[in-house]
Amino acid sequence: MQELLMVRYGEIYLKGLNRPYFQNLLLARIKSALNNLTSKVTLHDSRIYIRDMKDSAACLHAVQRVFGVHSICPAIEMDKEDFAAVCEQAFQLMSGLSGGFKVFARRADKRYELDSPQICAAIGEYVLKRNKDLHVDVKNPEHKLNIEIRDKAYLYINVFAGPGGMPIGSNGKATLLLSGGIDSPVAGYMIAKRGVALSAVHFYSFPYTGERAKQKVLKLAQLLAAYCGELRLFLVPFTEIQMSIHEKCPADYTTLIMRRFMMKIAEIIAKDEKSQALITGESIGQVASQTMRSLACTDAVVTLPVFRPVIGFDKIDIISYAKNIGTFATSSLPYEDCCTVFTPKHPQTQPKIEAVEEAELFIDNIEDLINQAVQNSELIQL
Repeated sequence: MQELLMVRYGEIYLKGLNRPYFQNLLLARIKSALNNLTSKVTLHDSRIYIRDMKDSAACLHAVQRVFGVHSICPAIEMDKEDFAAVCEQAFQLMSGLSGGFKVFARRADKRYELDSPQICAAIGEYVLKRNKDLHVDVKNPEHKLNIEIRDKAYLYINVFAGPGGMPIGSNGKATLLLSGGIDSPVAGYMIAKRGVALSAVHFYSFPYTGERAKQKVLKLAQLLAAYCGELRLFLVPFTEIQMSIHEKCPADYTTLIMRRFMMKIAEIIAKDEKSQALITGESIGQVASQTMRSLACTDAVVTLPVFRPVIGFDKIDIISYAKNIGTFATSSLPYEDCCTVFTPKHPQTQPKIEAVEEAELFIDNIEDLINQAVQNSELIQL
């Protein structure tokens, strides 16, 4: 008999002949997440098993952040041939509990002498006779006793949800424009959940944004890296560009021109990173630079596709998501990012691209400013 974590995956089952590729990639991601917490992680019979753990709680916490994991079950592994011992272990798991319960059996080994209904009936009867505080409730049980018959018998009560999605690296790479706000970390998480590896670009305007704003973004990147496994963060100095825009361009176009500069710089870094797309946290109509016309003007300066996973969310939706993934508290810290520097009183909301391009002509050294920002970027490996 041995205690272990049994990891289950969901969408990977649908992958047909490609399933082994995704299974092995998920196995590698779990091993990486566990690092030195255990050296015994195996894939067998559509389950991943984690044994010989130094700290089972820490292992569970780590695996709950691996994309591709559907659920994790702290289980007892034992010999399936000794059914009397299986019944006794089921009773031990249920000892001290009261209320309604139900037995769920899954017989993956179809050669086993008892079928699933027989297993449920036999174990349910055994537990009921020995724990008078329990009663059977098949419709809404307080406690669910699970038995899986595979190469061995696996018994468990608790099931902890994983994040779902696909293993990181199974669907290419993209670069996230990471601000210090609520929206962009959520956008990055949502795309990463589909198996996309991330890098990130953050723009700062010292001295208008200070060290605490930088630390805030680093913390957000670390929170994302807990799910992604690793993340390369590029810190791009943006003060000179913002000053040029503020001093030379029509005030109502400055925010939109700033966003276009950001997209150009992010695309240069993304292509160097072998990324196939950009990611932003924009939501239609949330601010002036996020109207449909404004977004079209922003996209016009890049050739990579731009993913906006929260485009149809309202702010309450995004906040709820941020709380669930653990980024909301950090995003809410009162340290401004460069998007709030030099904000015009009356920004354009329905710009025409020709007018935007004409407004940019007031800056005569655009390429030099962009190249200088890229060259002076700081890389932080998380």
